Amino acid sequence: MSELDVAEVSRVVTTALEEDLRYGPDVTTQATVSEKAKATAEFTPRAQGVLAGAGVATAVLDAVLGQNGYDVVSHREDGSGLRPGEPALVVRGAVRGLLTAERTALNLLCHLSGVATATATWVAAVSGTGCAIRDSRKTLPGLRVLEKYAVRCGGGVNHRMGLGDAVLIKDNHVVAAGSVTEALRLARERAGELPCEVEVDDLTQLQEALDAGADEVLLDNFSPRDCARAVELRDRLSPKTRLEASGGLTLAVARDYADTGVDYLAVGALTHSAPVLDIGMDLREA
Repeated sequence: MSELDVAEVSRVVTTALEEDLRYGPDVTTQATVSEKAKATAEFTPRAQGVLAGAGVATAVLDAVLGQNGYDVVSHREDGSGLRPGEPALVVRGAVRGLLTAERTALNLLCHLSGVATATATWVAAVSGTGCAIRDSRKTLPGLRVLEKYAVRCGGGVNHRMGLGDAVLIKDNHVVAAGSVTEALRLARERAGELPCEVEVDDLTQLQEALDAGADEVLLDNFSPRDCARAVELRDRLSPKTRLEASGGLTLAVARDYADTGVDYLAVGALTHSAPVLDIGMDLREA
């Protein structure tokens, strides 16, 4: 699991705090809390899950309280399992700053931990098959880097980060180029230094892609039975080509697809539909 991108964290935190403080300071906290008050704050899950974004939460605290304005009493590592009632992060600092930072920190922490938890559930569903769970570009605008980090925290693997770091020839690209073979030829000619994957709709297109030497093939809306056939065809014609099943995947059938021998399951729901993990911040006496 690679580290968080510090620059991305800073950008997201700055944007989120600007949104919350757009109309002025936290007037409720300033009106009700003494400037001198200090307390311990526990970020505690209400449900079981996987932690992601502890460093993002502390970045929010850094921005509000200053890096020397609070102390971290204890913390869990991203990627670790969480149980209800057991704090993931405990800090001590000025109550005004803690309360001002609370919602922004929790919005990010709950969302990212939700992505990690959903990913871990999928990973568990295909455990032992050799099939990896992979994300997509179906991410919330502005949060892609952090969401894909959360996928890694949950045991999944990342697909391309954007449009420029890998080639993915989709059905409309095939239509524009004229055929799978021609689309692959053009991609190699014009972007040959990048990883290249092509989407196919049926076994006939798959054979064309394999004959053309595709590095990776996305099997779009294939049934488990057709995925098994695709694996047989791949093993016979181009054993090094990796296969990715995509479209219509649910947890209920994840194992069925993984057992066919495909290398990846592409799960856009990891990021576009993951429920948040319920985490709260509770103040304790200093």
